[in-house]
Amino acid sequence: MRKSHPSPAEPPEKDDNLRIGSPKTKAAGFASVRSSFAHMLRQGHSLPSAVRILGRMNQTDGFDCPGCAWPDPDDRAALTEFCENGAKAAAWETTRRHLDWKFFQQYSIDDLAKQSDYWLGQQGRFTQPLMLRPGSRFYEPIDYQEAFQRVGNALKGLGSPHEAIFYTSGRTSNEAAFLYQLFVRAFGTNNLPDCSNLCHESSGVGLGETVGIGKGSVTLDDIHEADTIIVMGQNPGTNHPRMLTALQKAKRNGARIIAINPLPEAGLMGFINPKSPAQLISGGTPIADLFLQVQINGDVALLKAMMCLMLRAETEAPGTVLDEDFISLHTEGFEALRAHLQAQDLDTLIEASGVPREALEQAVSIVLRSRKTIVCWAMGLTQHKNGVGNVREIVNFLLMRGSIGMPGAGTCPVRGHSNVQGDRTMGIHDRPPAAFLDRLQSVFGFEPPRQHGFNTVEAIQAMLEGRAKFFFAMGGNFLQATPDTQRTARALQRCEMLVHVSTKLNRSHLLHNKWSIILPCLGRSEIDQQAYGPQLVTVENSMGVVHSSQGHLKPAHPDLYSEPSIVTRIAQEVLGPDFPVSWCWLIENYDRIRDLIAQTIPGFEDFNARVRQPGGFHLYNGARERKFHTDTGKAKFTINEAPDLTLPDGAFRMMTMRTHDQYNTTVYGNDDRYRGIKGGRRVVLVNEADMREAGLSAGTLVDLTNDHGGELRIAPRFTVVPYPIPRRCVGTYFPEANVLVPLDRYADGSFTPASKDVMVRLTPSS
Repeated sequence: MRKSHPSPAEPPEKDDNLRIGSPKTKAAGFASVRSSFAHMLRQGHSLPSAVRILGRMNQTDGFDCPGCAWPDPDDRAALTEFCENGAKAAAWETTRRHLDWKFFQQYSIDDLAKQSDYWLGQQGRFTQPLMLRPGSRFYEPIDYQEAFQRVGNALKGLGSPHEAIFYTSGRTSNEAAFLYQLFVRAFGTNNLPDCSNLCHESSGVGLGETVGIGKGSVTLDDIHEADTIIVMGQNPGTNHPRMLTALQKAKRNGARIIAINPLPEAGLMGFINPKSPAQLISGGTPIADLFLQVQINGDVALLKAMMCLMLRAETEAPGTVLDEDFISLHTEGFEALRAHLQAQDLDTLIEASGVPREALEQAVSIVLRSRKTIVCWAMGLTQHKNGVGNVREIVNFLLMRGSIGMPGAGTCPVRGHSNVQGDRTMGIHDRPPAAFLDRLQSVFGFEPPRQHGFNTVEAIQAMLEGRAKFFFAMGGNFLQATPDTQRTARALQRCEMLVHVSTKLNRSHLLHNKWSIILPCLGRSEIDQQAYGPQLVTVENSMGVVHSSQGHLKPAHPDLYSEPSIVTRIAQEVLGPDFPVSWCWLIENYDRIRDLIAQTIPGFEDFNARVRQPGGFHLYNGARERKFHTDTGKAKFTINEAPDLTLPDGAFRMMTMRTHDQYNTTVYGNDDRYRGIKGGRRVVLVNEADMREAGLSAGTLVDLTNDHGGELRIAPRFTVVPYPIPRRCVGTYFPEANVLVPLDRYADGSFTPASKDVMVRLTPSS
């Protein structure tokens, strides 16, 4: 068996300050207020400055949080429409610490590789473009114009446009994303992988196949109006804290909430609203009425068991469970699903789910007392080999009750990065619909490429094989966001040029073969001054609301370019003056970009006027109106087999997850307050019975290994932490455990890496 050797781009293995306490049972409260302002103060802000910055976040005349995509309420609170992790994101972006060329004279890329991800991010904002030459180990300053020329020459020197990869993170605005995809397609390729490929691509594929739109069907008002809300594979207390306010409001309106997850997360057990003095005194309110502790990837079995119980209830009381009229008028495939469910062995499904029968029956009882049911989910469902099947099974569950396309009911995939959904709407897609390409051709007068591009997994493979030689990242930390860290590092190191549009230093910048260029850009909180004055940009949240965002802070450096400016300058270098639209003219006034978006993308008519309305506007969503734009015009029931969860002796099923002090790959600190873990990140959560059986004890250092495909992957020196997790399941943090996630094990149909279901072994470290 081949052994993969540690990459110099992996973080160091020490956790010298690790402390383990007890998990919390409630989220937020005064601790979240204290943490919010502590992060701002640590980044050099005074208390009045912190209040001013956070007071503009998520306001109608302010800037959109650079963190998650949870929607803003219509009755948003003045000055306090932010959460703890939003405050961390703001502190990270608005830091008073700045990096200049003197820093890079002091540290080589080898020196930087020895530092932790947290340390790298804490060094401050980039203030000037940087370049790493062939053979050098030190970045050196370069001006923007020379950088644009070098990037342009590299692109023009490729043998084919398809040798270039153009990655996008979810931070990018609609305006930047639209210009970016326009430039890339005018250049001649659809190689536009993005962070959606890594998280909710399974949601988009599963929903697109079954209800005709790859987005959720509910609004924030629907959450407030629901009778039952089921939260699956999601930890809102850490990943989408403002969602807890919406769940609390739903409970006050009478909703019952069911939490389904392998871990009992604090945010779903209880919530102390930090905006409410009464809550701070009283200790808050419970959130989940019922917690179903499913084993990792037992969700299809669980949903299937619940649907079997629902069919039995329908047999006992015909007409009381199924929405026969809805099924007949708006769906197809139900009889095949009914036959499939009737052929299942209920006891086998219950055992595979890991949830006791009594608890499942209680969940079904709650569902049957309501018609207005919403299912929310995140990466706990999408990052599996059967991730698309997980989403389709949720749709089956809702369709049986007619719980799609009515107030208070529907699908709710909760997106991560704040504009990841908007990027896709703007055309960031390796497999764009033909209708979108036709509109590009009509508006801009060039023939866009029709050949499918590379998604993220395919892009890594293409770089490894030498079929792609140029990599451009519009934001993000590609190395740490992707699976199979060592293989991804080798792929990037095979490129002729790496280009990163970034605000701060990250581990992706430390990989080097020939040329590497860092192009610093404005943050979302900063004033974007162009020829026609300060500019606003737009984003789309998780529920399809498009709204404005306008920075108000002085930029970290007066010469920083915005993301749209960077795209237009490179496009000008590569495409020259003959493109039908002047790139320089567009960047003078972003209204001009939005006018072109309005001509190209349905739903954005009169874009400039509508986005200036307080709160923005909702995009059309057919599933919300029971108009299912599938090939038959009907929503589709599907058959999805429960995965085989058998494990070899001594093996465990591992899932990766975030700590409370991180957002995606950005590490704000080394604590995971709600899980009782402080001062370190290289931990593995293990059931105490499994620990006894394996001869492990709390604090034992173990190596995690995976041998998928005959290659031994090793994540060394993880500390064992006893935790209430199902038997034969373990939990670890990413990106530290990404090295164990095989590149070629991904969701069928979506290529989303199976980061939530990796077979591993635990062996004591030597």
